[in-house]
Amino acid sequence: MKPFRKNVLAVAVGFALSGFPALSSAATDPDLKALREEIAQMKQAYEQRIDALEKRLSQAETATNEKTARAEAKADQAQAVAQQLAAQPPAAQPTQSNAFNPEISMILQGAYNNLKQDPNAYQITGFVPTLGDVGPGTRGFSLGESELTISANIDPDWRGTAIASLKPEGGVAMENAFFQSLGLGNGLSVKGGRFFSGIGYMNEQHAHAWDFTDAPLAYKAFLGGQLGDDGVQIKWLAPTNMLLEFGAEAGRGRAFPGANDNKNGVSQGTVFAHLGDDIDVSNAWRIGVSLLRSSPDNRAYNDVSSTGAAVSDSFNGKSRLWIADGIWKWAPEGNSTVTNFKLQGEYFQRKEDGTLSSNSLAGICAGACVNGYDSEQSGWYLQGVYQFMPHWRFGLRHDALSYGTVNIGLVNSGFLNAADFPLLAAHDPKRNTAMLDYSPSEFTRFRLQWAHDNSGIGATDNQLFLQYIFSLGTHGAHSF
Repeated sequence: MKPFRKNVLAVAVGFALSGFPALSSAATDPDLKALREEIAQMKQAYEQRIDALEKRLSQAETATNEKTARAEAKADQAQAVAQQLAAQPPAAQPTQSNAFNPEISMILQGAYNNLKQDPNAYQITGFVPTLGDVGPGTRGFSLGESELTISANIDPDWRGTAIASLKPEGGVAMENAFFQSLGLGNGLSVKGGRFFSGIGYMNEQHAHAWDFTDAPLAYKAFLGGQLGDDGVQIKWLAPTNMLLEFGAEAGRGRAFPGANDNKNGVSQGTVFAHLGDDIDVSNAWRIGVSLLRSSPDNRAYNDVSSTGAAVSDSFNGKSRLWIADGIWKWAPEGNSTVTNFKLQGEYFQRKEDGTLSSNSLAGICAGACVNGYDSEQSGWYLQGVYQFMPHWRFGLRHDALSYGTVNIGLVNSGFLNAADFPLLAAHDPKRNTAMLDYSPSEFTRFRLQWAHDNSGIGATDNQLFLQYIFSLGTHGAHSF
């Protein structure tokens, strides 16, 4: 008998005997026999109950052990399957129709312009016409250029972007179409295709991100409004606490100051560097310096001779443009949603030397008169924009150009006179601009702008613009 059973029986017998002390001493033999039988019955009943309890306990232990064993077996099986799947190459997945899902956005722009001077006669006197987008636009209501942007990651290493400019008069121009690296490491990045150059501060920004309706005079006179080229760009971001970035570009010079030369090799190149940091939680700054070198071949523009005849002039040579830029931003405690202020400016200096030809005296010069040409000119702008309450901003800008020194060999030699080059007449253009804009959201902006423009000799222009800008779809964040 198991110890548990013996202990229980002993307790039961002791209890029974203790309950009948008197009977034990005075009982007769029949009584003792009956008592013994009763005790035997009690013993048998207790043994049966104990046997039943032990049987139930054994069954419960067996069931628990079986469940544990099954759980362990399932876990071992799952681990084996996982190891087998990990060792096998991933199965090819069927291509879905929406597997390539690019980011698509559209910028809608338009304006109402009230201009004192005829915009068809607009010029920046004293500076070679860039043939770029430098005029103030048309009078009355007009639809600005709309930008359609498609971009997406091509694979883990490359990203592609295409920006088509939809002209209001009809037609489509490919403004940007480039690829750029995502994971070269060591702070390096590469971009190739058609893109806005990284020189200066504003050049790389799209027009809808500018703080004024149009570009400063220096951008118009020296870059045709904005420099874009076909080529390749490489940047290096130094692993420092403050921003330290270096970049270089090589292109074919398809736009001013280039001449879209039909030749092999590189006709235009840039180098630039940017440095910036936070002063504290409320202030941040960035400065930069850039150099643009171009070798235009037959960069032509139209002019009017002293007799009123239409003539064509052409420059061949070298062009070098230096740009220094700086910007300071302030937002109390780094929160720009209520109030903030931005002060930015850029200084341009250009040197050109080569030859200038004109067909003013084609008969005398056997087709064209050619002589030396060199110039050194400069320009700058300074602007400040203050957000005085949520959604509302006010800005002022002053920009100016310095005629500097311009030597025209055909004039110095006496073949022609200065009146045969009216677009290059000595003049220092200036302009003052004020603007007020309202942005109910990050996707919408309405702007009122007024400018007093003295770009042309004797053609002071008072310009009033009412502009709208709407952004549809996904659009990336703008640069600092």
